[in-house]
Amino acid sequence: MTGVDIDAWLWWLIGAAALGIALVITAMPELGMLAVGAVAAAVVSGIFGGGAVAQVAVFAVVSTALIAAVRPVARRHRSQRPELATGVDALKGKQAVVLERVDGSGGRIKLAGEVWSARALDTGRSYEAGQEVDVVDIEGATAIIM
Repeated sequence: MTGVDIDAWLWWLIGAAALGIALVITAMPELGMLAVGAVAAAVVSGIFGGGAVAQVAVFAVVSTALIAAVRPVARRHRSQRPELATGVDALKGKQAVVLERVDGSGGRIKLAGEVWSARALDTGRSYEAGQEVDVVDIEGATAIIM
């Protein structure tokens, strides 16, 4: 029985597929960039007939260029806070109206159209009904006001 010769471009595609599978399993974006480099090396081998040195060089250059270009962009996006606050984060900094006297032990406010339990940030201070206050934090179902 004779061995089956597999062209170099097919080995590069097998490597790219393996890197793609590893990318899905590990969620490491660098593996995706290496997979693209392997596809580029397969193109050099299959379409342009490049030798082993050219294939490895294209793999290295494309993979390195992608990692160098994409990682800083990804890092910048990861460090940015979302522009649209949602949930309790959206309520921080909003104004509310005191419904029942609020002091360090509790009270009630109307915040975003809903009645909330509230507590004064400064435990020695109290706020009377009808007074406008600012929400500085939310702890569970209690708004912290000042």
